[in-house]
Amino acid sequence: MALNFYFILKAIIIAIVEGITEFIPISSTGHMIIVGDIIGFSGTEFTNMFEIVIQLGAILAVVVLYWNKIWTMIKSFFRFEKKGIKFWMVIVVGTIPALILGVIFNDLIDKYLFSAKTVAIGFIVGGILLILTENSYRKRAKHLKVVKDVDEISYVQALKVGIFQCLAMWPGMSRSASTIIGGWVGGLSTAIAAEFSFFLAIPVMIGASGLKLRRFNYATITQTEVVALIVGFIVAFIVALLVVEGFIAFLKKKPMRVFAIYRIFAGFILVALILANVIK
Repeated sequence: MALNFYFILKAIIIAIVEGITEFIPISSTGHMIIVGDIIGFSGTEFTNMFEIVIQLGAILAVVVLYWNKIWTMIKSFFRFEKKGIKFWMVIVVGTIPALILGVIFNDLIDKYLFSAKTVAIGFIVGGILLILTENSYRKRAKHLKVVKDVDEISYVQALKVGIFQCLAMWPGMSRSASTIIGGWVGGLSTAIAAEFSFFLAIPVMIGASGLKLRRFNYATITQTEVVALIVGFIVAFIVALLVVEGFIAFLKKKPMRVFAIYRIFAGFILVALILANVIK
């Protein structure tokens, strides 16, 4: 059977969108849904699975960039050192809320929340939350001791971030934005909140991808779809690799307001397109 290169090209476009948006607080899932609707790459069992699995490709970029830190903490854990044990337990604590809610509500989320309308709401609400929470954080940070190293994150702070991460189950809210907001509430600096969100993404996306892959009906998959999935995974990884370091450098110097304004503006544009029946 001949490959459908037009379909693979669409998959590459979605993968580029994922790689760019996964770690910045504008919602990778939301953008993939919208772009997918525009180019005709949405609404099937395969595209739903594809959009989750390629996020794991982007997360792999974090593993590569932070490999020294990850490997050091793995060795520390198996030496039963306090530092290594605490690092991984903090990640476990931060992952638990999303793990529980994800298992319970996964089917309902797939059925009711993956649409342009819900993404538009998520864009706007998430943007407003970013502005309000960042303003509050900057006022409090002047009087509080802010965590400036991942190793200093407490279990309570990790749980707060994990609870806020659950907001990302609503497409358009953004996992990055949700965890950074949780970090601000918990007393983490912006850069460390973002870095912690990277580490949290590893088990979360492995779990989400595993769930999608386990439930996917492989009897219907085509050769073109297999190639699209492999190529999309690789493209998402490469693009994310280029984006992560630049994003962290930006956070150390600039406020998040620019992303919030973009989200709100994009949300209202999306609402207008939906009302005009350009996007459904």
